[in-house]
Amino acid sequence: MHTGWAIAGGMAGIVIGVLLRGPVFRLSVPSGDRVRHDCARCGASLPGWLSPRCGQCRAWLGAPGVLELAAAAVLALLLGRFGGQPVVAAFAFLGVLGVALGAIDIAVHRLPNWLTLPAYPVLVALLGAAALISDRGADLERALLGGCALAGAFLILALLRPGQLGGGDVKLAGLAGLALGWLGWHTLILGAALGFVLCAVVSVTLLATRRLTLSSSICFGPFLLGGAILAIVGVG
Repeated sequence: MHTGWAIAGGMAGIVIGVLLRGPVFRLSVPSGDRVRHDCARCGASLPGWLSPRCGQCRAWLGAPGVLELAAAAVLALLLGRFGGQPVVAAFAFLGVLGVALGAIDIAVHRLPNWLTLPAYPVLVALLGAAALISDRGADLERALLGGCALAGAFLILALLRPGQLGGGDVKLAGLAGLALGWLGWHTLILGAALGFVLCAVVSVTLLATRRLTLSSSICFGPFLLGGAILAIVGVG
């Protein structure tokens, strides 16, 4: 763990978390609904997508501090792990994207295509640049195969158990598979497994505390992302 990079990642994460407020607030709507354009407090039209506050009443968009702390923690871990390596940009991008997607999924049980689909060419390009700079073509090839493999596995699960996993989870699995595959097949399997373990632990805990029933649905995206980050950071 590179302490200097971790500190820099944490500081950058606070700033990025503020900038994520606008996109996360706008996209946290049920599937089929239009993107939010108005402030929930005063009804005024919102300013630019990266603005964290309403332009009229100056109310903050979203819960105070949540995105900032989440982004700071994720980037501190990832930059501490990959700081100084050409691939750091790819993993930092996935980390920031994961914070936004996780927040939206928790809020409305949705992983919007507005974020998942454009992320594919960006992440592949960043991994490709890292492979070119560091001469790691084999890692890039494995990353591409890993993305296809994990997305394919989740697609099969989604078809076998309708309602348990959605199309957004399948697309997110492909993105996670790209990053995990770069580090190796063992890391990919570990990251996917940890996602299901985290989901099971939290589900049992919520059932035990009666905050969840057997008929309730639970968003899987944050657990997949959490498992992937744990596996990525845990690789020596």
